Amino acid sequence: MDAVKGSGTHHGTHHGKRPDKRAERSRRTREKIITAARDLFIAQGYGATSLQEVADRAGVAVQTVYFVFRNKRALFKDVVDTSIAGDTEPVATMERDWFRAACAEPTAAGQLRAHVRGVRAIQERVAPVIPLIAAAAATDPEIAAQWPTGPEDPRYTVQHAAAQALTSKPDARPGVGTTRAADLLYGLLSPELYLIFVRDRGWSPDAWEEWARTTLTAQLCTGHERDAARSERP
Repeated sequence: MDAVKGSGTHHGTHHGKRPDKRAERSRRTREKIITAARDLFIAQGYGATSLQEVADRAGVAVQTVYFVFRNKRALFKDVVDTSIAGDTEPVATMERDWFRAACAEPTAAGQLRAHVRGVRAIQERVAPVIPLIAAAAATDPEIAAQWPTGPEDPRYTVQHAAAQALTSKPDARPGVGTTRAADLLYGLLSPELYLIFVRDRGWSPDAWEEWARTTLTAQLCTGHERDAARSERP
């Protein structure tokens, strides 16, 4: 996140370059620690992983891990957030290019195609850490509070924003309001359901994407029922 600070307003001076180099070094260190922590959390669990192990794997001093993240709980949150975003930039999902482009599609069917594709990319990154969140939340109330469920879930906020854009399009199914559309997006595109199909039942991510798209299109758009009927498990 340090990468966004030094905007390089003093390009012509030696002194102007130092903060940029320092910020870049800080960003790389942060990414190394997050990558090491993600690998270890997935391999052996949140509770069983020590910050010393994370430091050893990242090739930094354990004091550096404490300095950057303060504690393991904060590091774990960054691991999850980075898995969702795909990078360490502090840009919210609704401000991401893929989300804005999907909402800008002229039809509901086009928005769903782009939206499901974008969510699929997130699911592939997040799916391995979802079981870790549940396990860590079961023993740490503060972690549980970081990922609330229901209307307070940040993922619901994202899907509600997508639903608002979708229900205003000309081919949106009449009578389906924003709340109903948001509920369908939130439920059918949940990481838990993704894991059931891809991890537990052996579907490919492509098969999940096609199923999710056709199912949601049939529910939320007009004239697409036959498209959904043709969708079947490969």
